[in-house]
Amino acid sequence: MKKTLSILLLSTLPALALAAGSHGGGHEMKNGTMMQGHDMSSMNKGDSAAGQPGDAAKVTRTIELVMDDTMRFTPGEFNVKPGETVRFFMKNNGKIPHEMVIGSVAELKEHAAMMQKMPGMQHAEPNMITINPGQKGGLVWQFPQAGTVDFACLIPGHMEAGMVGKIKVG
Repeated sequence: MKKTLSILLLSTLPALALAAGSHGGGHEMKNGTMMQGHDMSSMNKGDSAAGQPGDAAKVTRTIELVMDDTMRFTPGEFNVKPGETVRFFMKNNGKIPHEMVIGSVAELKEHAAMMQKMPGMQHAEPNMITINPGQKGGLVWQFPQAGTVDFACLIPGHMEAGMVGKIKVG
């Protein structure tokens, strides 16, 4: 009986693995289904002018950000040096979830429009973090070139209400 049960269990593992699927795009709906036709590659492969995921071992400083229900980041603007790797440490002082998404204005607007259509979307990208009320979290990002990099909360209505910020790289 034990041997039969082991063989039966082992024979079902491949089917279970296939049923679980894979997640290449980093976006999942609350019900577990994947979004179709949504390519976040420009925001997460590191080829964006907004920068790339940073190496935690190379962090040169930590920038603390506070999010709250006034739909603002504090501070809403700060400076970094080209090549600098920064750890963002965020705290949500609000009563609703907020997020920080790093990208160009065009990328942020495109993604915000998508989130308006799919408000249950959950993120798993290196340039994005969602923080629940009263919680803290962080991400590490590198800014390889001079310019301006934007960030926003893309939860539907938050960016439109002014929950945006700028990072001046120079």
